[in-house]
Amino acid sequence: MDSATLLKFLISLAATLYLILIHSNPAYSDDEHPTPYDVLQNYYFPVSLLPEGVIGYELNNRTGKFTVYLNEICSFSEGLYKLKYETTVKGYISKGKLSSLEGVSVKFFHVWMNIVEILRRGNDIEFSVGVGKAEFPIEYFVKSPQCGCGLNCSRRQARKLMENP
Repeated sequence: MDSATLLKFLISLAATLYLILIHSNPAYSDDEHPTPYDVLQNYYFPVSLLPEGVIGYELNNRTGKFTVYLNEICSFSEGLYKLKYETTVKGYISKGKLSSLEGVSVKFFHVWMNIVEILRRGNDIEFSVGVGKAEFPIEYFVKSPQCGCGLNCSRRQARKLMENP
C-alpha cells in the first residue's frame, strides 16, 4: 500500500469513528446509570415532562420501549389543566417523539383524556390526546413539577404534602 492510499484509508477510518462517536448515546459507567430525566434529554425532550420523584425506569434501546415508575399516583394543576401520572407510565421513545403513551392523562373542562403522544417540534412541545392537540413553547418546561402542587409549590405547601401523603 503506497503512502497516499494509506493516508486516504486513515482519514476515512478517522471520519467513520468520529461519526460513530457523535451519533451514539453517551456512555455511562455502572456507577453512573442515567436517570429517566437523562433519557428524556438524550431524545431531545425537556426533563420536566416527568414530575419530580420518579423511582425507576426501564429502556429497551433496540425498540425504544420506555417505562417509568412513580411510588404513587401523581396529580397537579397547571392553569386550566389538571395532569395525572399513574404509578407506571409507558410508551415508546425516539428522537423527538414519545408515542403509544399509557398512564398520563389531562383533565380539561371536566373531561379526562389520555395523552397518547408527545412530539418535539423545534422550540415547541406538542401533546396529542388522539382527537386533539395542544402545542406549548419549550420554555414552559424548564422545571419538573411536584406531585400535588405542580410548579407553584411554596415551602409550606411542600412540607404539608410531605406530612400528609
